[in-house]
Amino acid sequence: MAAKMSFEDSMSRLEDIVRRLEEGKVPLEESIKLYEEGMKIGNRCRRMLEEAEQRIQHLSVEQQAEGGEGGE
Repeated sequence: MAAKMSFEDSMSRLEDIVRRLEEGKVPLEESIKLYEEGMKIGNRCRRMLEEAEQRIQHLSVEQQAEGGEGGE
């Protein structure tokens, strides 16, 4: 698993893991490894979303400080 996967690639991998676990055809040890990987990917996606939200908030504050309304 690449540490620098894009958000979209990470979500795709997470969906694949969930699908495989829901099928119930994976041996126990592999299920545990998939679950661990899924938790790591989920945490990374959550951090990526939080960082994106912070960037958007920062941009909104900058725009308001410059006199922009940011909407209609």
